[in-house]
This record gives sequence, C-alpha cells and structure tokens, in this order.
Amino acid sequence: MLVVGLGRFGSSVANSLVRLGHEVLAVDEDIALVQRYASDFTHVLAADTTDTEALRQIGAEQFSHAVGGIGTDIEASVLTVLSLVELGVTEVWAKAINPKHARILERVGATHVVRPESAMGERVAHMVTGAMIDYIEFDDGFSIARTRAPKISHEQTLATSQLRAKFGITVVGVKRRGEDFTYAVPDTFISASDELIVSGPTRKVEIFCALSNA
Repeated sequence: MLVVGLGRFGSSVANSLVRLGHEVLAVDEDIALVQRYASDFTHVLAADTTDTEALRQIGAEQFSHAVGGIGTDIEASVLTVLSLVELGVTEVWAKAINPKHARILERVGATHVVRPESAMGERVAHMVTGAMIDYIEFDDGFSIARTRAPKISHEQTLATSQLRAKFGITVVGVKRRGEDFTYAVPDTFISASDELIVSGPTRKVEIFCALSNA
C-alpha cells in the first residue's frame, strides 16, 4: 500500500495498514516526519508528491491502492492525487478538509474521498444524544446504527412488531447481554435489555433510534 502524507490522518492509516499485515510505502516531503516514522513502516521516503516524475521514481505506479493523506495544503493534495491518477493507480483514496476540496479531488480522479473530521463529528453528535451507541453514515444517505431496543419492540418478535413496515428500517441483528451477536430473523424475540443493529435511510434510522429515549 502507498500512503502519501504523514500527518495525523496519513500516519494513522499507515499504522492501521501495518497492523492488518500490509506492507506500506509511506511518503512525505517533510524530512522530520520521514525520520520520525522511519522504523514504523516497511519503507519511508522523502519526495515531492506533487511531482509526477518524483512519484514515478519511487515506484508509485506499481501500486493499485494509494491513500492521499495531505489535507491542509489543498494545492499539494490536488496535485498529488492528479499525479497518482496519471500514473495509473487504480484506487486513490484522498482526504478532504471541506466540501469544495472534496469536489475538486473527485474531479481530478480520486476514487474515494473522505472527510474524517466531518464524519467523526456526525458520529459523536448522534452518540452524545444518547439515542445511539454507535453510528455509521454512508455517502448515499444510508446509515447503520447500534441502539437500545425501544419500548415498541419489547417482548415480541420482529414479525409481530413490524418495525420495518412501520419505520422503514431493517433490524440486522440483536446483541443480548452476556450472549453473542445474532443475525435477526422474523422469529427473533426482542427483550427490554437488548441492543439492536439497524440499517436504512439516514433520517429513518435517526427517527427510529430516537424512540429508545422515549
């Protein structure tokens, strides 16, 4: 895997990739950062990643996946992604710091654009209200959440409560205290202490999860 930019985001991604057993080539133009992470990743190099030829010299075109972790310097971020695309890297993941930055990255060819601060803000906002224990929202308006079973579902099966028909969400699974997670089926019985994994359109998931506070 190729990771470009060793700020907080890039270094975190690189560390996670190493823990997952991947070899990582980490690149940054800052010599101090390169020295700092020299022993943490498979290879760590200093290079101007906005320069297509510099990326070619370090073998960037040999990678099918690359992560662009440059955020604050928007020009460097965009030029780096453009260079990776020109070299034929198939999957280019890039960090954006705002919506306009994200649109530019998409237009120059980034296959995946992430806004980590925004995504984490959304997640914490949903969790701090107490309605959700965990929350993930996807780009297409679809979400998955972990929530306490609302009263409307207590002491009955999913077939009886008709949660999908009433709220437009799908109960994917159930976690009962002291027991393993189980995938939900129509005959799954819901107790008051259960936690539910639900999925569906974001607004409908939010409305359903809010019932756990009622």
